[in-house]
Amino acid sequence: MAPFLDILGKTWKGIRQDDDFANRLNHRYTAIIFIVFAVVVMSASYVGDPIHCWMPGEFKDSHKSYANNYCWIKNTYYIPFEERIPGADLPRPHIGYYQWVPIVMLLQALLFYFPVVFWRLMSGATGIDVHAIVKGVSGLDYLDPEKRATVIKYLVRHMDRYFGHKKDRDRECFGSLRTIITNMLICCGVGKRFGNYLIFLFMWVKALYVANSIGQLFLLNTFLGTKFHLFGFEFLRNFMDEQDWTTSGRFPRVTLCDFKMRQLGGNIHRWTIQCVLPINLFNEKIYLFIWFWLIFVSAVTVFGFLTWLAVFFVGERKEYIKKNLKLMGDYNTKDKDRFKKFVTEYLKVDGVFVCKLIQRNTNDVIVSEFVAELWDFYKNKPENKGMLGENPEVGQPMLENTEFKADFKDPDGNSYA
Repeated sequence: MAPFLDILGKTWKGIRQDDDFANRLNHRYTAIIFIVFAVVVMSASYVGDPIHCWMPGEFKDSHKSYANNYCWIKNTYYIPFEERIPGADLPRPHIGYYQWVPIVMLLQALLFYFPVVFWRLMSGATGIDVHAIVKGVSGLDYLDPEKRATVIKYLVRHMDRYFGHKKDRDRECFGSLRTIITNMLICCGVGKRFGNYLIFLFMWVKALYVANSIGQLFLLNTFLGTKFHLFGFEFLRNFMDEQDWTTSGRFPRVTLCDFKMRQLGGNIHRWTIQCVLPINLFNEKIYLFIWFWLIFVSAVTVFGFLTWLAVFFVGERKEYIKKNLKLMGDYNTKDKDRFKKFVTEYLKVDGVFVCKLIQRNTNDVIVSEFVAELWDFYKNKPENKGMLGENPEVGQPMLENTEFKADFKDPDGNSYA
C-alpha cells in the first residue's frame, strides 16, 4: 500500500497547475471519465459474449456461432413488439453504434484534452511559467522564512522580464505554427507588446472548451442516430410521470437480425432471429450519465468564460490590485497616479490575469504577498533597467538559488540559472 501511495503522490505533484477549475474539469476530470467508460465498455464488449441470439432448433453449434458473430458485426435493428417486421426489401433502422462506443469515447476524451495542449504550447512563447510560479509559492521553500524572501524576489524578477519585454519576435514568412499564429495575433493588436497575449490566448482556449462540451451533445446525435441532446429531458419527463424510460428504443436490449445462409445445391435461406444486447445495459446508464455530465461541464465552462471577461475592464483590474495591496497594508492614496501607471502600463491585462490565475491555484494571502512585492519592486525600480539583478530595497544582489531559477525562462527562452 505504501509504494502505491508514494507513486500516487509523485503523480499528483507532477500535475500542472496553470489554469483554473473549469479548464481542469474539461481536460482532466472529463477526459478521465471518458477513458474509464471506454475501458468498461471495451471489457464488456470484447471479454465474454456481447450478443446472444435465439436460434432456430435446427441450428448446430457452428451455425449459432456464425449467426452471433454476423449479427454483432453487421448490426441489428429494433422493432417494437407491437409492430410487424417489415418485408425483406424494405429498409430497417439499423443500430450501428455499439461496436464503436469505446473508440468514440476515447476520441471524446482526446477532444477534451486538445485545448490544454494548445494552451501550453502557445503560452510557452511568453516565457511565463504559471505552473512553476504556483509550484514556487506552494513549495517548502516558501514556508521557510529564510528562503521566502529569495523565492518571492525571483518570482517578481521572472514577471518583470515579461512586463519589460517590448520586442516581439520578428515576422517571418515561413516558420513554425506557433510563429505564424503569433504573427497573425500581432496584426490584430494582440501580443506581448500589447500586454494582452496571455489573456486572449486563455479566452480562446476557454471558447474551445465551450464549443467542445456543447458540440459533443450534438455530435452524439449523429453517432447514436437519435436526438441525444434531448435524452436527459425525456428521462426526467418519464421519471416524473412514473413511466418506464428504458423502452424508448434509444438503447434497445432486444433487437432483430436478418441474414442469409447458402446451403448445398445453391439454395439461399433467409433468417430473421431475435438477439439480446447486454452491452446496451451499460451503454444506456453510461450515456445518461454522460448527458447530465456534459450539461454540467458546459454550464461551468460558460460561467468560467464569463467571469474572466471582467479582467478586460480597467476599473475591475485596478480594484483587484488595490484590494490585494490593502490586504498587505501597502496601499497609499498618495500614490494614485503611480498606482494607475502600475496597473495600466506595467502590469497591463496579462499581469493582472497572471495574478488572478495564481490566486485560483493558491490562496488570497499568497497572491497578495506577490502583488505587494511587485508593487514595491515597481516603486523602487530605477529608470535604468540594467539593475534587475539587484534588490531594489537595499541595492544588493539577490541571493543565488540556481536550482529554483532553473524552473524559469525569460521571454527569449533563456534560463535564469
